[in-house]
Amino acid sequence: MIVVSGTNEVAAKDAERAIEAAIALAHETRKEPGCRFYSFYQDIESPGVFRVFEEWDDDAALKAHFQTPHMAAFRAVLGEIGVLGRDVKIYRVSGTEAL
Repeated sequence: MIVVSGTNEVAAKDAERAIEAAIALAHETRKEPGCRFYSFYQDIESPGVFRVFEEWDDDAALKAHFQTPHMAAFRAVLGEIGVLGRDVKIYRVSGTEAL
């Protein structure tokens, strides 16, 4: 399994537009083969900061996700409003267990 987690930051004035784009992206992404979990969370102390958390079956599923029209649309919105910061990482998970 692959986990993608990190943050994207936009200007607080652009947060609503980022939310709309993220919701559209998340709805379509969850339909993709190999997507186990996909969601965005807005930082309650910094309105322009959003955490993304994703779980994928494998590299092929994640690579296919990057080529989808809904990902292109999301990137276009971020390009229009501008990203102030980005820190997203990929984690390769060998197993999971309940905590």
